[in-house]
Amino acid sequence: MLNLINGIPVIRCQRREFLRMGGGLAAGSFVLPELAAETANTSTSVGQAKSCILVYLLGGPPHQDTFDLKPEAPAEIRGPFQPIATSVPGLEICELLPQLAQRADRFSLVRSVSHRNSNHTPMIYYTLTGFETARPSRDNDIRPPQRTDFPHMGAVLSKFKPSDSALPGYIAAPELAIRSSISGQYKRSPTALRGGGPGFLGARSAALNVNGVPGTREAIPAVALPTDVSIDRFDERSAILSLLDRGGPRVPTTEQLATLRKRAVLLTGEANRGTLNTFSLDGEPAELRDRYGRHRFGQTLLLARRLAEAGVPMIAVHFNEMTICDGWDLHSKNFDALKTELLPMLDQGMSALMDDLSERNLLDETLVACMGEFGRTPKINKNAGRDHWGDCSSTLLFGGGIRGGQVYGRSDRHAAYPSQNPIDPIDIQATMYHCLGLPAEQMMYDFNGRIWPITNGKVIQAII
Repeated sequence: MLNLINGIPVIRCQRREFLRMGGGLAAGSFVLPELAAETANTSTSVGQAKSCILVYLLGGPPHQDTFDLKPEAPAEIRGPFQPIATSVPGLEICELLPQLAQRADRFSLVRSVSHRNSNHTPMIYYTLTGFETARPSRDNDIRPPQRTDFPHMGAVLSKFKPSDSALPGYIAAPELAIRSSISGQYKRSPTALRGGGPGFLGARSAALNVNGVPGTREAIPAVALPTDVSIDRFDERSAILSLLDRGGPRVPTTEQLATLRKRAVLLTGEANRGTLNTFSLDGEPAELRDRYGRHRFGQTLLLARRLAEAGVPMIAVHFNEMTICDGWDLHSKNFDALKTELLPMLDQGMSALMDDLSERNLLDETLVACMGEFGRTPKINKNAGRDHWGDCSSTLLFGGGIRGGQVYGRSDRHAAYPSQNPIDPIDIQATMYHCLGLPAEQMMYDFNGRIWPITNGKVIQAII
């Protein structure tokens, strides 16, 4: 039966037919789905990029202080930073991004991304999955990922464009998480957020999380065989994983599923030694590691290049933890944090990534997108910060079929609202899928047998 939900055609299946297709919810139990989309990829106009590196500036970067400065605005709006010329005539960006300015002919800027919501968690979910939560108007909805969630873009790529190697299709470095606040004090251990998981696509599309610092031993346990695990124990764990992949065991709770997943080793052993070496930075020249920056962000981008080169479809860099502010959530000390930490690291790491991909002839087949969940308020607050602002933000894209030297859209004189070519965040997502070879007609099933498009956005043809 064909129905419409929010204008989207949805096919409702009978329970028997849905279970026959391979997955679903039984009474009080959970079966891992193996649901392949029935809709054929009939489009011939999609791109040919093989991998995507998503640089997600968690917290919301200030567009007025990065890629869309307003030097003619009043002081309480424009801030202290000055715009500088770039390699593209007429295009200016922040003076603290000089290396990116020299490479502006290689990237495109979208300066008119806009959405009505200015709350962190609903917008993180929306920008990474393309769908709204059930309660998008709520702030501080810090619930763990749900099996009924819509999937992160990386999970979609892992499902419909799986890796040709032994590596997972979606690697998060680190996982999508925030430090939740209790009485003004941040927890030491980050809280995983909805929007970062596979949702109804199932555990096989989940991210491999590399939460340690790349290039150090603490990053390796995510994929290495622990010293106290024998080959026999490894074989037992592999068998458990195989059962999970076939959807054999019925797991009533997410906690039990997580326990089983922890017992199953994903990548290890002699046969996968080359795969494991992909996660090591030991073989990279010291000069190159210095070029990226000897900080976590820079080394994570270097790891992302290695993973893209190895054929991983999605590497998501969820850039958050810093010392001055909570990532890019710059409610106070905005300019101090940007000047001393955030923008120098972004400039160094992103320009090194661009050069490295180009020198290895990987730029055409690797899409790089840099964005956050929203922008920041035009007016500077009393704490020298900027607050949440969903009405306008900027996104940077390069490689993977994106035209360089382009600026799409325009904001008004205070960078408050789009004044030309407004773009919804899901249009960014649709453009990314297009460049990666997934057409808009690609569909996916949820646990109730409903069919959903991977995106409801429109491709920004002007920058492709």
